[in-house]
Amino acid sequence: MRRNWLLRCSILINVAVVLYVGSHMLIGSGNFALDPAYIMSEEVPKQPPSEQYKQYLSPQRLLEVEQQLFEQQQQQQQQQQQQQQQSPQQGHSSSLVLKIQENGSTVRKLVGGDVLYQDGQPAGGSGGVGGGGPGATGVLNGTDIFSTTASMDVDAKLRSLLNCHDRDYEPYIGQRGDFWVLKNYIRAEHGELRCHETITYTTHADYTFLDNLVPLLERWNAPVSLALHAPGTDFVPTINSIKYLRDCIPESHLVRQFVTFHIYFSSKHIPKLVPKHNQVLDTPYNCSLAIPFFNVSVAQLYKTQKKLLYPVNVGRNIARDAAMTHFFLASDIELYPNPGLVHKFLEMIARNEPVLQRKNPRVFPLPIFEVDNSSPVPRDKAELQELLRTGKAIPFHKRVCSSCHGVPKSKEWIAANETDDLGVFHIGKRIGYFVHWEPIYIGTHADPHYDERLSWEGKSDKMTQGYALCVLDYDFHILDNGFLVHKPGIKVLKKDPKRAMLAAKTNQLIKKIIYPELQVMYGTRKGCAYKANDAAGSDSTNGGGGGSSNGASDGGGGSNSRGIIGRRSRTMISSSFGSAASGWSSLSVLTGPGVAGAAGGPYRAHVGNRRKKGKPKGYIRRRRRRR
Repeated sequence: MRRNWLLRCSILINVAVVLYVGSHMLIGSGNFALDPAYIMSEEVPKQPPSEQYKQYLSPQRLLEVEQQLFEQQQQQQQQQQQQQQQSPQQGHSSSLVLKIQENGSTVRKLVGGDVLYQDGQPAGGSGGVGGGGPGATGVLNGTDIFSTTASMDVDAKLRSLLNCHDRDYEPYIGQRGDFWVLKNYIRAEHGELRCHETITYTTHADYTFLDNLVPLLERWNAPVSLALHAPGTDFVPTINSIKYLRDCIPESHLVRQFVTFHIYFSSKHIPKLVPKHNQVLDTPYNCSLAIPFFNVSVAQLYKTQKKLLYPVNVGRNIARDAAMTHFFLASDIELYPNPGLVHKFLEMIARNEPVLQRKNPRVFPLPIFEVDNSSPVPRDKAELQELLRTGKAIPFHKRVCSSCHGVPKSKEWIAANETDDLGVFHIGKRIGYFVHWEPIYIGTHADPHYDERLSWEGKSDKMTQGYALCVLDYDFHILDNGFLVHKPGIKVLKKDPKRAMLAAKTNQLIKKIIYPELQVMYGTRKGCAYKANDAAGSDSTNGGGGGSSNGASDGGGGSNSRGIIGRRSRTMISSSFGSAASGWSSLSVLTGPGVAGAAGGPYRAHVGNRRKKGKPKGYIRRRRRRR
């Protein structure tokens, strides 16, 4: 009886538990459901999907959305990378772009390889190349802007290939030997530059040669580093000339944007007052006054009055050392390049063709030409070829010193047609007939400097550097469509007894001091030689600020490719480097077989063509001057 009662109670309890659980499930408060049918829900009438929604859910649309999201992600990553690259240069322009000019002047633009010249005409023309680039224009908000920065792809390749380091752009006052240097004294508005993004034209002058600056800028359209020699009272007209160029001419925006001026002078000829770099432009130049550098005679210069030599190589080295870019063109201010050269050169470097992958160090020489006064400076190779055909243009210094600027394969270069791209036409060496070659080239900061003991008046100012390049086994990559043209006016041979005397002194300085130093520092290499300039020699094209740019060097025109040092000339050289006058040379020196002592052979003394018997090889017999 008791067991039956307990069984009945347990059954009732189980039933109650089941009912309790079931009630909770029915009202939706349970944590689980035995069947979906027991779940209470309010039925909501379903609306048919819209056509737009159907299109959005289509597989094609989903793929498009996914592609858009992927592209947006890539753009964000590129922007972040650009911000990281530009962050060290906040406050400055990280790429070389002209600011929009207030006067609305038309400025050339190079965007994605397209060039627009200042006259508003495209570079292409009927020939497809024109002035050095394709013929489309680039416009932003109705105002043309110029940029030598390559496209994103080219820029990335250059940055990777060059692996160069950016340089500072701060003003600096320092000494360089016997000279005070005001580096970055008046800076261009382009601000700091990335080392790979463009090329700098480095040059030198005194203020009387600044009339060449605008023609140079109109063709180069990229940074220019200009070292100006301004001793004593030449300082004030030099500063006034800079102010005039920056403020008083229609092309002033080019000068302000691209040209950085450096000033240097001897410590023995310091100007009375040298303003600070941030105060020098406070007082503007009165543009109604005469042009400071126009119609100034050589006799008016402080340098001439004090009988100072023009330190051409000091200026060259100051300008190139101040260049912020990896590549620079160390040239003279009277030499104008063909337009579009900068952009095409950077594109060539970015292509990194096999010819550029050689292990030897290299530079990129540019053939140089002269045109007569009645001819315009050619803008492309086709125009140059026509002027050469008609005799209105000739190779540079052909009538003065043809071997000094003769380029290997020059005839083939002239005959070759122009192409759209820039490339290497021929790889030459400074040996054989070209042992005295003084190339002007696009190089880098790793190249040897110019010897600062040499002056423009003494000639041979680039010969020693050329010898160093030869000994270091440099390759000379001659560019097929790049060239330089001298300011119109073909040079003719002129006699200059005073300069002949200085050239004789320079010959002895090179032979007795500089050349032995070069042998110690760089060694020797078979076929390499230097030429002490006894006659035609080297004539820096801008006259060094000390003479007429049309005044050619004196003496005979040619040079001997056999490697003659101090060749027999018609100039007498005193042993004490004293006075000299025209007459038979008191020193006649020839080297051993082959080339000059650079090949390792000892000097041989000659009288006529015979060595004096019974005397050692190093003996030099003095001859009486003919009366």
